[in-house]
Amino acid sequence: MTLFYEEEGALKLPFDCQALAREVINGALEYIHCPYEVQVNLLLTMNDEIHEMNRDFRNIDRATDVLSFPMLEYETPGDFSHFESEEDCFDPETGELLLGDIVISKEKVIAQAEEYGHSVKREYAFLIAHSVLHLSGYDHMEEEERIEMETLQREILNELNILR
Repeated sequence: MTLFYEEEGALKLPFDCQALAREVINGALEYIHCPYEVQVNLLLTMNDEIHEMNRDFRNIDRATDVLSFPMLEYETPGDFSHFESEEDCFDPETGELLLGDIVISKEKVIAQAEEYGHSVKREYAFLIAHSVLHLSGYDHMEEEERIEMETLQREILNELNILR
């Protein structure tokens, strides 16, 4: 896996964010049986910047915890089988599947960890797992989709022993 990692703002989370992101991305993709090596872009930023992105890309005028920008369209969530014949889904130099971009607000990670009563590390890992599922075609617009995503997120974090 190639992870293009960038961090903005002076606020630092109390662990190696890049290493944990790699662990969770790999764990999530293994859990949902992604057969490819992948490429993911991750930006850690602050509330002001993610607020601007949320407004510009989703027409929602407030900060959010995480934004996911999938590069691929799925017929069925987590079904990677139809990409094999689509060359433009892969980086021509590395052969990696181009999953997409993740943007996370470090301020929201800290605030939500406190609100939900678990560690900052657990909240960050949760947001990474959540976003990887979005990049893999999962969503939570309908009740059954929400239940499936929540179940997968919990199972992925349990597999990685990143507990509440």
